[in-house]
Amino acid sequence: MPDMNRDAYNIIAQDWDAARQGFVGRERVYLDAVLVAVPEGAVVLDLGCGSGRPMAEYVAARGRRVLGVDQSEALLDIARARLPQAQWVLSAMEVYAPPAGIRGAILWDALFHVARADHARILHGLVRRLPSGGRLMLTVGGSDQPAFTDTMFGQTFFYDSHTPATVDRMLLDLGCRSVIAEFMDRPDGGRNRGRYAIVAEKA
Repeated sequence: MPDMNRDAYNIIAQDWDAARQGFVGRERVYLDAVLVAVPEGAVVLDLGCGSGRPMAEYVAARGRRVLGVDQSEALLDIARARLPQAQWVLSAMEVYAPPAGIRGAILWDALFHVARADHARILHGLVRRLPSGGRLMLTVGGSDQPAFTDTMFGQTFFYDSHTPATVDRMLLDLGCRSVIAEFMDRPDGGRNRGRYAIVAEKA
């Protein structure tokens, strides 16, 4: 399934970037809640960074250093052109080992593209690299659904997620407290399975 998403994002990279020009809903509020705990000049990991807009672009504009990771070559090409001073790494998140020294982490609209069997390991790898007081922001699916595929810009993508309550418990078990936990979109019983935002702080 990771190959499906990588190939699909490579095909739609330009369309995706054109559509993703700014924050949606309360996204900037969530990101500000992460950055308040990150000293100026420190590194923020953006895992599943896409084309670098708006998350990485905002992080860099506020004086933090960006480490962006994505499995799509085409999206990373756009990100490198947009923010050449940042560090960009081509990797699937399932195999990426976050480095020591990161002070905050972003996992936005990315974890649900990975089979849920890998979610606990990915979250553990991120949280263990954060310092005490470091913060992580992520989105998960908003309802209890089996894995599924859906289309975007004519391409098929894989989705899978634990429920918000399950992910909240995972983060609590990893020693994190909830700073923000709220629905961005509630499931409608149809195509929209919902989307849930979390900002968590490591104890």
